[in-house]
Amino acid sequence: MNSADNQSRHLSVHIARTVDDVYAYASDPLNLPAWARGLGGSIKRVDDQWVAESSPMGRVVVTFVPRNELGVLDHEVTLPSGETAYNPVRVISDGTGSEVVFTLRRQPRMSDADFERDADTVAGDLNRLRELMESA
Repeated sequence: MNSADNQSRHLSVHIARTVDDVYAYASDPLNLPAWARGLGGSIKRVDDQWVAESSPMGRVVVTFVPRNELGVLDHEVTLPSGETAYNPVRVISDGTGSEVVFTLRRQPRMSDADFERDADTVAGDLNRLRELMESA
């Protein structure tokens, strides 16, 4: 196994809103299209699953951890191929505001260019979340 296959990158953004405010907004799947454009422009509940039909990867199923008191927003994205990507995300206290930390994990056989593209997408998503939260 290539050591690059185990590579992770922590991307974060400071948001001038409380942990409770950020977590309440970010943990609601219906808010994802507004800030997590990497998952596409819409998400809907289909049976017991959250489905993003128009993601750049095609139809994906997103499975979230249950809401919790710890600020954990972890989720799995199941791709059309059946592959599943696990995404650790945390909302943590940062002074009077909060910090959202997304751990981007390099997928097996992912090229350097694809990993950088994913990192740019996640950074853009986190910045949109900050802009939305701070303008509300």
